[in-house]
Amino acid sequence: MNFLAHLYLADRRPDALLGSLMGDFVKGPLQGRFPPELTRALSQHRKVDAFTDAHPMVRVSRARMPPARRRFAGIMVDVFYDHFLALHWEDYADQPLEAFAHEVYALLRTREAILPERLRRIAPLMAQFDWLTSYRRVEAVHVALDRMGERLKRGNALLGAGSELMANYAGLEADFRAFFPELVRFAREDLGSGI
Repeated sequence: MNFLAHLYLADRRPDALLGSLMGDFVKGPLQGRFPPELTRALSQHRKVDAFTDAHPMVRVSRARMPPARRRFAGIMVDVFYDHFLALHWEDYADQPLEAFAHEVYALLRTREAILPERLRRIAPLMAQFDWLTSYRRVEAVHVALDRMGERLKRGNALLGAGSELMANYAGLEADFRAFFPELVRFAREDLGSGI
């Protein structure tokens, strides 16, 4: 899952939210590196990723991607699923997405000192361009994937990958709608998330 889904699945306590977002930026062993609640949230992030990667519905979504993009299908589907979560946010959350996003941006500002370097660099951009709510728009998905691809070492293999969202829209949306309740159940029951 991408940023929005990890944040949604986290407890609403500051360290839990922060750890859920930091998960993509922290590699290696966790023990002793962070306070306990932050460590727990980072661990949960990894478990959510493992559950997602192994889920049959996610595999169906990845298989919808053309062979030339299959190597990056996981990244693409993560971003596509964040699009559907943002689009259907009111079906899953009581708090409006805009309010939730602003709370996250404020948390990133107040806790900037403990953010991993790469997250520290992009956090102001997340707030400035309101990435979390922008996922509702297909154009923002295109931009996000193009931007992610710029970090790849061998050219931008994700350039234009947002077009796969429109080419497979109905199927991907159905996949997400089938998968996401199972992910929420996993987060609540198996991980003890407070959502």
